[in-house]
Amino acid sequence: MPRQQYEMLSFGVFLIIVAIVLVAYLALLITRLDEVVALILALYGVWTMILAGIRTKYPEKYGRGAYSTLVMGVILTAVGGSWYFYIATANFILSVVLLLVVIGILAVASALPSIRQK
Repeated sequence: MPRQQYEMLSFGVFLIIVAIVLVAYLALLITRLDEVVALILALYGVWTMILAGIRTKYPEKYGRGAYSTLVMGVILTAVGGSWYFYIATANFILSVVLLLVVIGILAVASALPSIRQK
């Protein structure tokens, strides 16, 4: 799949995510505008993780690898999720802890393959 198709597909999914979250806001399922942004960020992170699976099947020669795309999706989801968690609970410490745990797990997962090769 050529790079332009990934970009067009991602743009289309982004617009669908924005539309769904805005409909939820208009239906009063979401009550604050910062919740809208946090949910868009978290849901786009989920899409980025799905895109990593697609890139595993169809890798690009000089493009971003599937693992890098997966890590970016996990970070987007963690940031959006912890932001939404902070909005919902007003507990900043738990939100930061959630984000640090996810980043720590990613660091360990990234370091393990290089440790095994030695």
